[in-house]
Amino acid sequence: MWSNSKFALCLLGIIIFFQSCEKENLKEKPSDNQVFSIELDSVVVSDSLLLSVLKEEDAYRKMTKAGRIVDISGMDVVKENPKKVYAHYMPWFQSLDYDGYWGQHWTMANKNPNIVDADGKREIASYYYPIIGPYSSNDPDLQEYHFLMMKLSGIDGVIFDWYGSKDLYDYDLIKQSTESFMARLDDLGMEFSIMYEDRVAVDTYNSGLASSVVDAAQMDFQYIKDSYLSRPNFLNHNGKELLFVFGPNTITNTADWDSIFSVFPVNEEPYFLTLWAAQNMVGSSASGEFLWVAQDHLLAHDYYYGEYLDNNLVTVGSSYPGFDSFYEDGGWGLQHDWGIPHNNGNVFVETLNYTHHEAADFVQLVTWNDFGEGTMLEPTEEYGFLNLQLLQQYTGVTYVPEDLQIVLDLYKARKEFTGNYEVQYYLDRSYRKIKKSKMNRARLILMAVNRFYGS
Repeated sequence: MWSNSKFALCLLGIIIFFQSCEKENLKEKPSDNQVFSIELDSVVVSDSLLLSVLKEEDAYRKMTKAGRIVDISGMDVVKENPKKVYAHYMPWFQSLDYDGYWGQHWTMANKNPNIVDADGKREIASYYYPIIGPYSSNDPDLQEYHFLMMKLSGIDGVIFDWYGSKDLYDYDLIKQSTESFMARLDDLGMEFSIMYEDRVAVDTYNSGLASSVVDAAQMDFQYIKDSYLSRPNFLNHNGKELLFVFGPNTITNTADWDSIFSVFPVNEEPYFLTLWAAQNMVGSSASGEFLWVAQDHLLAHDYYYGEYLDNNLVTVGSSYPGFDSFYEDGGWGLQHDWGIPHNNGNVFVETLNYTHHEAADFVQLVTWNDFGEGTMLEPTEEYGFLNLQLLQQYTGVTYVPEDLQIVLDLYKARKEFTGNYEVQYYLDRSYRKIKKSKMNRARLILMAVNRFYGS
């Protein structure tokens, strides 16, 4: 059961502060018996029923081949909370089984994922372990799993962490990975935006790939304009596309940003949001600021919202589960001498509740999968579905953690039956049922597959 008294204590009075936002405010959190995973196959279902399910899906295949059925892209999710929610997403992982090597965000300087402990966990550069194990951002199965998890949690889209358009370091790999998600975004009806890391412009210039830092950034923004902003599902706010910069950290002259933004036609410039307390470096090109994880935690939220309530700027609520940097232990040096404990979901609840200000136009979840900094919301061995369960309550979707387990089971089946095209057809059908919110049918298909094709 869920405990209102425990929840009230963990919020430290925040509910009282935001009592006028009753519709969106989280009322309770899971008890200490938090949801890790759910064994769906524990329900007894007869062989005859499961066989009939497979036969019905086979009949659908024949109808499809006859051209009588057309699948329509998109996935409609009903949410009680109208506030838009976007997940900051890291498309920078590579895995041995998919890419042929382990990428640096799993290894950092001193970790070897080929080392497996007695519990079957690989050695990775994080204090937390993804419930599916380390993965590749380019893997279509991973993309299906991540984005279905998001949809069932009420997430409307993603903000990709993006490192420019040039083939330098792993920047081009990140760009390619970002673009590999586009078909899945389209199929599930999700929006996306770009978070530009302006320090890459300095790297591009120093590598001789641009005549100046400004020229490097201009080329990146031209690429963004040509390749992303024209897509119909690019994040749009009040009729304008919306971009982000993580900083700026290296381009801090307003005249330089004026030159960079000259790639956009007059009166067609997108909204451009900087890190909080940084818009003055961008000047007239800036449209607002977004909050990030800060050492002073909730005091930063107080300052941010207090500063912005009376200003006509785009304001982004920022919510995160905690902060636990692995950089020093991973051999990349001490980059943070502070942390914010996850505190069994309470930090996520606290920061979600700060987004109820009317001035918060939408929410950025920080982050979906930054394992190196310990801000990930995707299911982990340590927290299971806890954070997504809290998010489901916040967004007011009709889905429950048992539905998240169906998506996890779909991912596991994708991997178990790789190369088995007959089974993959049934898994495709399970995916389509999830898209249509027919969760019980999706579950039965998975149960049938495991019953008759599993080892």
